[in-house]
Amino acid sequence: MIDRFQYREDREAYSAARVKALEALLIKKGIITDKTVDTVLDFFETKMGPFNGAKIVARAWVDPSFKDRLVADTPAAIAELNLPEGMAGAEGEHMRAVANSPDVHNLIICTLCSCYPWPVLGLPPYWYKDPTFRSRAAREPRAVLDEFGLPVPETIEIKVWDSSAQIRWFVVPERPVGTEGMTEAELEALVTPEAMMGVAIAKAA
Repeated sequence: MIDRFQYREDREAYSAARVKALEALLIKKGIITDKTVDTVLDFFETKMGPFNGAKIVARAWVDPSFKDRLVADTPAAIAELNLPEGMAGAEGEHMRAVANSPDVHNLIICTLCSCYPWPVLGLPPYWYKDPTFRSRAAREPRAVLDEFGLPVPETIEIKVWDSSAQIRWFVVPERPVGTEGMTEAELEALVTPEAMMGVAIAKAA
């Protein structure tokens, strides 16, 4: 990650200590049990996360008609796949997909706070919530993408999509060149959360 979004080295330990103290307080007050946090974590590790998004993107890569349906009516297209129940819940309400092309590169942000399609991308990275990223990506997306290591030529249009409680966007990246002989399962391994956010591209292994 670029230096602009780096935090002090003990950030994770400091955050973990605060979370542990808050969890202990909530358990003491009877608001949650000692199993509550583990249940939530398991939900986002096994049922809702970028592995769902990878399945959706890989299907779009191998099935152009599905890709068209995905962009036209994202929830309906997702419902065609054998994905866990709850894709429309837990920050998955009103998800919309946009597809990259040779002429257009899409970038997902949330200028208000950190609205994010958790069921297909997982939990948002800390830099996605950073006020610097949110404001600069809206004003100068080309410069920000360049800092992420993704220089976008001037000949390619950049479209910035602002997620909100009403619409949560994700990107269908372009299929990497040289993957024509790969299976759908193999293609899934090439799809990253960053590519589905638009701050990176999918690359062949």
